[in-house]
Amino acid sequence: MLAAGCSHAPPAIRVEGRTLVIENQTRHEWRNVTVTLNSYYRGGASSLAAGSRLEASLSNFVTGLGQRFDPLREGVHLVQVRATDASGKPVVLDWPEKKEE
Repeated sequence: MLAAGCSHAPPAIRVEGRTLVIENQTRHEWRNVTVTLNSYYRGGASSLAAGSRLEASLSNFVTGLGQRFDPLREGVHLVQVRATDASGKPVVLDWPEKKEE
């Protein structure tokens, strides 16, 4: 039996099939959003509104030399999101989350 009213927000970064989802779970717009997969493949958006999400096909991420990420050959092991919020503060999200030792 499930308890009513007990819901958990989904992770801000997640892979759904062959799509990467980045969710802005804050109350501030993010600007100059850069997403890096596995330290080599990059993508992003100029902005991400508060409460909205960015959905991108994994095959849209490319290296600096133009190689596309191939989800059939490589898994997603690391996602880094960098941006600036509307007040100028840096936004830093990593998946998997770094654990403090």
